[in-house]
Amino acid sequence: MTGNLDAVITVKGLITKFGKQVIHSNLNLTIYRDEILSLVGASGAGKTILFQYLTQLKHVQKGQIVYAPDVRNNNAILFQTGGLISSLSVIENVMLPLVETQHVLPENAYKIAKKLLHRFNIVDQDFEKYPSNISGGMVKRVGIARALVVNPKILFLDEPTSGLDPISAQEFDDFILAIKRDFGLTCVIVTHDLHSIYNLSDRVAVIVDKKIIEGDLESMVNNPHPWIQNYFNGKRGRQIRGCHGSKS
Repeated sequence: MTGNLDAVITVKGLITKFGKQVIHSNLNLTIYRDEILSLVGASGAGKTILFQYLTQLKHVQKGQIVYAPDVRNNNAILFQTGGLISSLSVIENVMLPLVETQHVLPENAYKIAKKLLHRFNIVDQDFEKYPSNISGGMVKRVGIARALVVNPKILFLDEPTSGLDPISAQEFDDFILAIKRDFGLTCVIVTHDLHSIYNLSDRVAVIVDKKIIEGDLESMVNNPHPWIQNYFNGKRGRQIRGCHGSKS
């Protein structure tokens, strides 16, 4: 991994139950500063609820999540659909966090949003368009701009390449790498996209058996757990690993 081993989020002894169904059982996880961590697991394994805990959208049932002081209230989220407000234009969506949470005057918020949108190659003639009138890839870039306009330390991304064709997905992966570098971000990504996992990840956290196994890609490829083996070393996993160059 490329981080400096400074933990920014530590999950300790997490337990989640819904009735008699146990979702997480003594789950532990460490997220390090400056890394890109991909969170994966089977459907129903508890990725979504863990994502909601990490982003403080929900309170944990039992256990503890410890944040470094500079990141606790300084994170942003890109939701799977982009999460833009349909009744607001592109630039109004990006201005919104500045005006509503930072109390920036609208005229100043406009200048900040304009500069950021230009940085993401979104031109002036697109500023007044509404989310329904722009492409899925642009929706995600505008969503990123809105997330980053408040200068977060951590960016959480929920299935960021969902709905994109392979070329757009590769471009968006490259975009994430660029903003991670340029903005000094720690990124946590929930994804099923193996191409993105290989393109982006410093480490991977896999939810299996109600706990997490975490490590770099090489350790995942060599992990004997049946689900991890099937995921990374099944036919599709081998093909994708071959495209990216196997290190194992």
